[in-house]
Amino acid sequence: MLTSPRLRPTSEPETLWLTGGHVVDVRSGRIRRNANVLVAAGRIEKITADAPPPGARTVELGGRYLMPGLISVHTHLSVLYPFSATDETENPGLTALRALSRAQDALVAGVTTIRCVHEQNRADLLVRTAADQGWVAAPRIVGAGRAISTTGGHGKGADCSYADGHDGFLRAARQELDAGADLLKIFITGGIAHQGESFTGAQMTAEEMRAVVRAAEEHGSYVTAHAGAGSAIREALAAGVRGYEHAYDLDDDTAKLMADRRVFLTPTLCVTRCPDWMAEHSFTPWQIERAVEVGPGHLASIRRAVAAGIADPDDPGAPGITMLAGTDYPPGEPIEDTVVAVREMEFLTDAGLSPLQAVRAGTSEAARLVGLAGQAGAVEEGYLADLVVTERDPLSDVSALRRIPFVMQAGRIVRDDLPAVPAPQQVPGGAL
Repeated sequence: MLTSPRLRPTSEPETLWLTGGHVVDVRSGRIRRNANVLVAAGRIEKITADAPPPGARTVELGGRYLMPGLISVHTHLSVLYPFSATDETENPGLTALRALSRAQDALVAGVTTIRCVHEQNRADLLVRTAADQGWVAAPRIVGAGRAISTTGGHGKGADCSYADGHDGFLRAARQELDAGADLLKIFITGGIAHQGESFTGAQMTAEEMRAVVRAAEEHGSYVTAHAGAGSAIREALAAGVRGYEHAYDLDDDTAKLMADRRVFLTPTLCVTRCPDWMAEHSFTPWQIERAVEVGPGHLASIRRAVAAGIADPDDPGAPGITMLAGTDYPPGEPIEDTVVAVREMEFLTDAGLSPLQAVRAGTSEAARLVGLAGQAGAVEEGYLADLVVTERDPLSDVSALRRIPFVMQAGRIVRDDLPAVPAPQQVPGGAL
């Protein structure tokens, strides 16, 4: 069983050198070997082959690999299992405490930024405020507040914002943005968690989709959609929806259209490939059976998306889908001797991404989605010091992320399980 160390309390960012490591450049796909990294005021100040000055505080990496902290872009921190345990009248304080616990698990696991795409009682926004105030340690949070669902739709019973019609969805979307949401989440189809639902037909009208897109554009934001199959996705594309979650059943034509529009896609392959985890978390036998049934088609769907073309961040005019790492489950949850966030990135390689592309999906590309391009998602001078250490090269094998002994967020050490470096031995006569 995977265990997590105790989370360090919040503190001021430290000035220190991370020495003797190999810096993973997720943008170029190259490794900068035997580099020393100066962290100061929460940012990466210098990457150099020069030795630190005498007396500098150092962390010896011992030939390990230094890469950006992970970013999970489909997260639910407040979710309860089984889903039927959800009480829509729950005290928001309890919801926030549960969400904080999941957020801290993620941070210790190396997930330094998360995007929440629906939380009961807007718990993501509550935890974000507490972290911003320095009261708690948590990943950096980009939050959607409550997702917006049709009456009786996929979000039923989960404390979503419920609406119908153009004006109803416009009002609900504006309310979430007014509450502090960074983006808007909608359900354009059903899913696989509730009996009687289908993910092939649309649950929202084109006018309802356009209303939410309008509200997002008013605030310089965007919309992401829980989306099952092609027909509803094509309607959402026409309405201006930029992000898509799951994509259980994409056809080739829809995948190509998504590539032409350069959309963001978060496959969440974990939800159809982890029956043992589901059983351990009180999913019903029907839900587990349904997930396993959908699994092969889901994987084939994402392979079609990959075949349609992966976006090149350095060529914004070229078609391609931006593939992202997101879990649906809390990303710091233990699973198969790792955590869900890492398992999802491994699944992305099963769908056809290279290890480099899978790492980008959970770092640099994810940073671009959450508005942190040029700030996070890479180990570069001037960037936030959100950093993790691996024993092996993750660009050769993404499973290297299964062992993360060191986590730093904005210059604060969250986790340090690196072996201690022995002090020099003193010998008789005073010589070393």
